[in-house]
Amino acid sequence: MADKNSSSKIMYLSIALAVILMAVVVPFSMSGKGKSDAISNADDVESRIAPVAKIELQAGGGAGGVKDGKTVYNTVCAGCHGAGVMGAPKMGDKGAWGGRIGQGMATLNAHAINGFKGMPARGGAASLSDDEVKAAVQYMVDGSK
Repeated sequence: MADKNSSSKIMYLSIALAVILMAVVVPFSMSGKGKSDAISNADDVESRIAPVAKIELQAGGGAGGVKDGKTVYNTVCAGCHGAGVMGAPKMGDKGAWGGRIGQGMATLNAHAINGFKGMPARGGAASLSDDEVKAAVQYMVDGSK
């Protein structure tokens, strides 16, 4: 009988030890996998909700030199004034520009520098100088008379 009691004690002890080891070891081994899954899931979510493209309006050109009106128009203004976005008068559309040109260059320049209706100040390119904006306005006016 003593053998039966000691073998059942050993069996219960072995089972208890196995349960304790599983309770302690399994969470640690899973924690590495869980973290990498969480990170990859976060990366997956970021890639799914990321914008398709970003638009940054800047005057083109090289190393900080003054840009002429044509360059400013092509790099900043053409995005809206080339297609008539949000009512922007299209470059070359004499009918759309006629009344605006009649307001005078001072008004047109002020609208372009400070923004007007749907157009942001400096066409959204804050780095443009007043002279660069005025050159672009003059370029559009000359091409729309």
